[in-house]
Amino acid sequence: MSSYSVTHPSLRQKWFAGVIVVVYALITLMPLIWIVATGFKSPSDAIAYPPKVVFEPTLEGYVNLFTTRTRLSPEALAAAGPAQTWYDEIVRQYDMVISGPSRYGERFFNSVIIGFGSTFLSIFLGTLAAYGFSRFRVPLKDDLLFFILSTRMMPPVAVAIPIFLMFREVGLSDTHLGMILLYTAVNLSLSVWLLKGFIDEIPIEYEEAALIDGYTRFQAFYKVVLPQAATGIASTAIFCLIFAWNEYAFAVLLTSGTAQTAPPFIPTIIGVGKDWPAVAAGATLFLVPVMVFTVLLRKHLLRGITFGAVRK
Repeated sequence: MSSYSVTHPSLRQKWFAGVIVVVYALITLMPLIWIVATGFKSPSDAIAYPPKVVFEPTLEGYVNLFTTRTRLSPEALAAAGPAQTWYDEIVRQYDMVISGPSRYGERFFNSVIIGFGSTFLSIFLGTLAAYGFSRFRVPLKDDLLFFILSTRMMPPVAVAIPIFLMFREVGLSDTHLGMILLYTAVNLSLSVWLLKGFIDEIPIEYEEAALIDGYTRFQAFYKVVLPQAATGIASTAIFCLIFAWNEYAFAVLLTSGTAQTAPPFIPTIIGVGKDWPAVAAGATLFLVPVMVFTVLLRKHLLRGITFGAVRK
């Protein structure tokens, strides 16, 4: 019988590891911190060289993001009267007045509808398919699973033109439904493969015991499998949402007005004057829903990405 001892890290080693983690976190977060900070700069501070770390914060970028502005002559500007609100005062500095809202809010809302809608469908269909592959004898199971995975291998540019022509023929171009179905089809391979791994690790004896107790197959799936697969469902939902939320190529090709999402719209904010604060403000707000969704499911994410579920 062999014996072994476990060596615990010393206090110095713990401090050294902690410093490495903190430094790595700061380096990783630096681009995000810079984007958030740029959203509160003036246009001149945003393009200053050397870059300004200390600056006077302003909400000019957010005002420009949510409004459209018109430049007036000094006479017309004087006839318009004094500024009535704080955001009017900001645009008056550039001899402009606010002529209406921008379309960023609509594009952001489109991203919410398409992103979360496709994520829900991907998880719903992927859970059912993964359960079928995991629990039943499916003819040519391995071939079908590889075919499902192979759809993820194709770059978007390889299928962009056929999908564009197909969507135009069936009337799904520039529609919320069309984009939801497309992102669902792309995400389905990811959800099936991830969720099958989670369901495989749930002991089948639990379902057999439920069936003996009088549960139907659906009841056993709903009351036994789903609660134990919640970890995998949550982590898979995060990955599916991140893809649908950030997707750019299909959004540029298949949407232009009604269903256009935020990623292809944000670059148009730059305009002639290179309004980088407005772009940074739009990017900052665009990060919020995914960050909130990830934080809400953070307890499941760490265990989920290690394919942990219920083990025998």
